[in-house]
Amino acid sequence: MSSLHKKTKENDTLAMLLEKPAEAQQAAGYADTLREILQQPATWRDTLQRIHAPTAQSLLANALDPRPAHLVLTGSGSSIYIGECLAPLLQASLGIPVQAIAAGTLLTHWRSVLPPGPGLLVSLARSGDSPESAAVVNTLLSEAPAWRHLFVTCNAEGKLATHYRDEPRASALVLDECTNDRSLVMTSSFTNLLLGALGLLGDALTADAVEQAAANAQGIFDQHVDAIAALARRDMHAAVYLGSGAAFGAAREGALKMLEMTGGKVVTMAETFLGLRHGPMSFVHPHTLVVAMLSADPAVRPYECDLLRELSRKQLGMAKLVVGDDIPADVLSAGDVAINTSPSASNPDIPPLLAGVVAAQLLAFCRCLELGGKPDAPSEGVLTRVVEDFALHGAMP
Repeated sequence: MSSLHKKTKENDTLAMLLEKPAEAQQAAGYADTLREILQQPATWRDTLQRIHAPTAQSLLANALDPRPAHLVLTGSGSSIYIGECLAPLLQASLGIPVQAIAAGTLLTHWRSVLPPGPGLLVSLARSGDSPESAAVVNTLLSEAPAWRHLFVTCNAEGKLATHYRDEPRASALVLDECTNDRSLVMTSSFTNLLLGALGLLGDALTADAVEQAAANAQGIFDQHVDAIAALARRDMHAAVYLGSGAAFGAAREGALKMLEMTGGKVVTMAETFLGLRHGPMSFVHPHTLVVAMLSADPAVRPYECDLLRELSRKQLGMAKLVVGDDIPADVLSAGDVAINTSPSASNPDIPPLLAGVVAAQLLAFCRCLELGGKPDAPSEGVLTRVVEDFALHGAMP
């Protein structure tokens, strides 16, 4: 019997997991991941204080001075999905072209994909030790000297934080060590790196938005874990994650979390709401869970809700998990789960975006336990916390 079936009388899944002694949590393989998911509200507040501190504000302001012609966000795995969340938010606020390009793509195709300089390359990294991270920086410092570099990382001892201290074209913003997740999967590191890079907005990233995001996340922990765990106990073979704009990066991250934590036993896909109609809707079968991350934009929301109504009308999917502000009742069917979030007037996209990420983390976590896995180290022998070194062909040393 899986650990999620051993429930308390009150069906309080989270309390049941937390009441076990630390040694038992470690033995069950979930201690690090659960702690790192639950610490997010507190770490978001800390990250905001860090990036609003005078030293960090000066560092971030200098990264944008002189004003770059282009801003590129890069990283590998979950980190590039952070970039995909950030790109539309930064472009809308900074008024310069912003795009996310995976570090692996820059390593092999930088000549054809890197926009003309002068530009700013923002490298997002939990450890800063992935092989392609430093290789991309080294190559561009030599071959694209008009580009400057900003590293946002959770690891003060990583290569990105330590190897370029004497390089005038590079600077590093290092977050608190507790965000350097010990679990194989990125959870609090994902959301804090996202907020750390939003420090480029300066005072435009408000305390109100981060506080509302923290309250929404705590509300999920307090009120919705049982419902999420119940979805995870169902006969789920696949999951499709839907998001628009910045939330598409969150959808991609949600799909990766489920794939990682279940060792591929749950097949996943990420799509935009409008993109689902163009072929990928065939992926939504009776054992497919639909995870929908709704936009706060009133111009976008009607398209998303129409798609959810269409899925209900066609009776597609096992169930829906819908996250967002003011979820209309008519997009839900029997067995669906709605997580209503509260908005922020100053940064309306950020609270629902982070709530969607947190809900997806918990869903993958619960499904992993339901399948008898260990969230701290899923796919043992296949994945490692930091990608192992590999040959760098033609890259600068």
